[in-house]
Amino acid sequence: MTGTDVQKEAEDSGPSGYAAARLRLLNEEARSGPPRRAALAELTDDWLTGLFTAGSEGMRGVSLIAVGGYGRGELSPRSDLDLLLLHDGSDPKAVAALADRLWYPVWDLGLALDHSVRTPAEARKTSGEDLKVQLGLLDARHLAGDLGLTAGLRTAVLADWRNQAPKRLPELQELCAERAERQGELQYLLEPDLKEARGGLRDATALRAVAASWLADAPREGLADARRRLLDVRDALHLATGRATDRLALQEQDQVAAELGLLDADTLLRQVYEAARLVSYASDVTWREVGRVLRSRAVRPRLRAMLGGGKPTAERSPLAEGVVEQDGEVVLARAARPERDPVLPLRAAAAAAQAGLPLSLHAVRRMAATVRPLPTPWPAEAREQLVTLLGSGRPTIEVWEALEAEGLITRLLPDWERVRCRPQRNAVHIWTVDRHLIETAVRASEFTRRVSRPDLLLVAALLHDIGKGWPGDHSVAGEIIAKDVAARIGFDRHDVAVVATLVRHHLLLVETATRRDLEDPATVRSVAEAVGSQGTLELLHALTEADALATGPAAWSSWRGSLVADLVERVSAVLAGDVPADLEDAAPTAEQERLAIEAVATGSPVLSLRAQTEPPAGQEPSGDPEPLGVELLIAVPEQPGVLPAVAGVLAMHRLTVRTAELRSLTLPDGVDGTVLLLDWRVAAEYGSLPQAARLRADLVRALDGSLDIAGRLAERDAAYPRRRGVVAPPPRVSVHPAASRLATVIEVRSQDAPGLLFRIGRALEDASVQMRSAHVSTLGANAVDAFYVTGPEGAPLPGDEAESVARKLEETLRG
Repeated sequence: MTGTDVQKEAEDSGPSGYAAARLRLLNEEARSGPPRRAALAELTDDWLTGLFTAGSEGMRGVSLIAVGGYGRGELSPRSDLDLLLLHDGSDPKAVAALADRLWYPVWDLGLALDHSVRTPAEARKTSGEDLKVQLGLLDARHLAGDLGLTAGLRTAVLADWRNQAPKRLPELQELCAERAERQGELQYLLEPDLKEARGGLRDATALRAVAASWLADAPREGLADARRRLLDVRDALHLATGRATDRLALQEQDQVAAELGLLDADTLLRQVYEAARLVSYASDVTWREVGRVLRSRAVRPRLRAMLGGGKPTAERSPLAEGVVEQDGEVVLARAARPERDPVLPLRAAAAAAQAGLPLSLHAVRRMAATVRPLPTPWPAEAREQLVTLLGSGRPTIEVWEALEAEGLITRLLPDWERVRCRPQRNAVHIWTVDRHLIETAVRASEFTRRVSRPDLLLVAALLHDIGKGWPGDHSVAGEIIAKDVAARIGFDRHDVAVVATLVRHHLLLVETATRRDLEDPATVRSVAEAVGSQGTLELLHALTEADALATGPAAWSSWRGSLVADLVERVSAVLAGDVPADLEDAAPTAEQERLAIEAVATGSPVLSLRAQTEPPAGQEPSGDPEPLGVELLIAVPEQPGVLPAVAGVLAMHRLTVRTAELRSLTLPDGVDGTVLLLDWRVAAEYGSLPQAARLRADLVRALDGSLDIAGRLAERDAAYPRRRGVVAPPPRVSVHPAASRLATVIEVRSQDAPGLLFRIGRALEDASVQMRSAHVSTLGANAVDAFYVTGPEGAPLPGDEAESVARKLEETLRG
């Protein structure tokens, strides 16, 4: 039977004919999705029009209107019928009688009905008082009766909505936020509410309302398809259960998947999650734009008055090379060229996360459209920016989602596609696999002070469950993938092996601690053999806790934590023979020796700057190779204050220290004097590098005391507005008495920041200790610095004195 035949049967047979035609339509396998919803709406329109026509004979000034989902023509099998009987108020009794003739047949069929009877004035008044009523009227659609009456109400309601948008949109945003708080995130729930959860059908409707206000609009690409997919799932859920429910319960998922022709329930959930993620991201971008427009409208009159009517220019504050802040978002600088700068997406993302700011939709889309792939292996800057992004705490999540929404994450890390939106049917897990990996990195960022290689911890956190997209044991599959990814992003062979070990054994500590006898020496030995070294054990301990905390509240407890800590202590004792060797002086290179002799001869610092470059993967060097950083060599006649002076001058010139070595240099026979050699790798925060001559001049002034570095840095900090940014863990300073027989090793783990090394160097100078060497490493946003110091006589510091120096240094860095 054709659609026309079905409608004819409904018209000829009254309510029973409509019911039969409706049932036949819903059972048609050939029609589903939008065509079936449209046909059901059309069938219902015809039936209600017939009821209205029969009951309103001779009446004027009355019309029947579909509102809400029915007004949009989106009738699911068990949807409510949202109806408004609009009248001009001339004959209330006749209207009441007509309402009975409409509503009772609907109720008799057992259909849910949301109805109202109002005049245009009453409808406008109610919508002005009730936001939900106003939202429903935005989708008003004429069914029968006085078309002019319906059109007049639609025009008035839309005008009211647009006029009241500055007031109503914040109310709508708050309503969406409250609903999200109650219902959770659709893209992560195992039993989600397709309508009420964040990213569901209610949010999609809210985006339509924002667009109707003409104040802002949602990113439209893919949004209609996402909405259609959620509606299709709801249709199938109604048919599978026979109920008007929006809750996709576990026991219904296989049947719903079969109804939609999908492979299984996991495939169903993954499609739901993908649609919800798109709606959620569109909501984030849209509400941010609404806030920006409303703030702009509030500020503009005052600015115009101050500027004499001129149009104000948006303030742009630099964050990194090619990246600036504008209007509370991170955008690309005017001079940025994504097509020439493959590291730009990671640099922009890291800068946004560190500043606690969202990435502009326009910036992300421009980079996605134009940026060229990174070479393999990645250049050092790309790896460092990834680590910085991962180590930025909670802001990482929003920035990562922005990159993923435009396909940049899977272009950077192709293996991510297999875990994206992948559900985890485990009551302990509260996230999808991909979100769990990001949550683990966020948790791991809190533990970066506990490990000597925070970069390896953060990358392992990102990859530890990457094997869940493959058959078999996810730890075994993940080890293989992690090796490939770690090598591709530029880690050396040793670091690749460590990351692979962490991924392979990320469950080892918690499973052993909770399931094995720790008093049995064989248990501890087996863990020690799997881990291999103290450094890897330290990383695995932090990863274990981060993984558990990111899983859900049931995965970690003080009891589990104490068992794991006990196991780590026992394994550490077995590995205690792996003690770092004492520092030994390395023979200087010819370049280092030349600078040292010149420094002794002139009695002043000598330096050289040399860019480090490498060709793209698989190509011979040609043209202008890309700089990976700059090697800065400085030779200074030994004197107090060298470290803080050099670090302060570099901070003044906005040079970021990636790695640094400081040591005393043994000069050739016949050359008197002692020279400190500094071999550092640096990079400009943004802009070009300063000239070597200017660096040397400022260094001379810093060493003779005529340059007030602390004052200059304080002035610069005060000139820039404070951003909320990342709340970093507090710095941690520790003493490692067994690390060297010749010196005391003081280790500093802290958030990297301009002037950090200057503050550390000055604090150590104030403590009257002599520096034998320094080993500075910036890993993403984390600084891990080791200082080999002695007392005035050149011997290691006594234990209590070393601890006192460490505590004072920690207090300085916390202050």
